[in-house]
Amino acid sequence: QVSLVESGGGLVQAGDSLRLSCERSVRTNGFLAMAWFRQAPGKERRFVAAGGWSGGGDYYADSVRGRFTISRDNAKDTVYLQMNNLKPEDTAVYYCAADGQLGSPFEASYSYWGQGTQVTVSS
Repeated sequence: QVSLVESGGGLVQAGDSLRLSCERSVRTNGFLAMAWFRQAPGKERRFVAAGGWSGGGDYYADSVRGRFTISRDNAKDTVYLQMNNLKPEDTAVYYCAADGQLGSPFEASYSYWGQGTQVTVSS
């Protein structure tokens, strides 16, 4: 059974950087797409970024474009979300999702989800 394992969250100050990881537990064929979503306290889960699992097609929400970047290590079957110049409004639980439509910003497009990792940005 495929699962996604996220890591890398933490407590940082505004302006700092973090890198989140999303590792696939079982290598399979057919993971064409992945995405990152986040859910702030008391709010709905929202799209952050999406792209191909192995590379390409990266697309970002307006709120993070220019600050967040997706990268991959195909040998480790891991996708990363590099988050720079973090702001307090980036505070949320961040989720990795996979096996969806490439570039889709919609949760329903993805079949597999990680457990989430907390990112807290203090001002």
